[in-house]
Amino acid sequence: MSETSQAEIAARFSGIHDWVFDLDNTLYPHHIDLHTQIGARMTDYVSSLLGLAPEEAWTLQRQYYLDHGLTLLGLMADHGIDPLDYLEKTHAIDYSALQPQPGLAAALAALPGRKFIFTNASRGHADAVATALGLSGLFDGVFDLVAAGYAPKPTADSYRKFLEGMGVDAHSAAMFEDLPRNLDVPHSLGMVTVLIIPSAQEKVPIWWDSQSTATARADFVTDDLAGFLAAIVGTSQT
Repeated sequence: MSETSQAEIAARFSGIHDWVFDLDNTLYPHHIDLHTQIGARMTDYVSSLLGLAPEEAWTLQRQYYLDHGLTLLGLMADHGIDPLDYLEKTHAIDYSALQPQPGLAAALAALPGRKFIFTNASRGHADAVATALGLSGLFDGVFDLVAAGYAPKPTADSYRKFLEGMGVDAHSAAMFEDLPRNLDVPHSLGMVTVLIIPSAQEKVPIWWDSQSTATARADFVTDDLAGFLAAIVGTSQT
């Protein structure tokens, strides 16, 4: 990253004092791929709930995702499941692939203002990820799917509830996200948007959306979150 680009980045973020981060594949690299574990837990849940073979359960799981935005919402609509039970069981995963990230922790700590996690997952999952990454205590709030009233990103309602619930002014906030579709609404609201993409060296998981390289709603694109944040505040990573 050149000195000129660092200056340009710092200037663009000069009025930002609320920093909003997606969780999965944003605060940690895509190749860690916790989603494979979570997806398998979802399949087990659907299979057990409905007495389906794993292949049938996966097909229904995927269809609910396509139709409702989240598998959970389809199960709630058609089967009246307890969403808290679902979130607990599907996020009961192994977090050992995550390692402390001191460079990212230092970059987050140096940002002026408040920091938030905004995720379609559960608060428990967010806390577990933050702890494993060595980021505990660096965030001023976590806004999860439950807090959103089960209105997930990228719905406008989810962002409205986040902004109102956390007292965030979109025009003085920045959103960091790994899925372009989740940047459409914050971009339209006036937030500075940053798309986090896999690095060239990463083996991208097979579930990765082939459209995830679209950048129309991203003000910036980076494959190095810690380095990008360090550029904002003009510090060097150690």
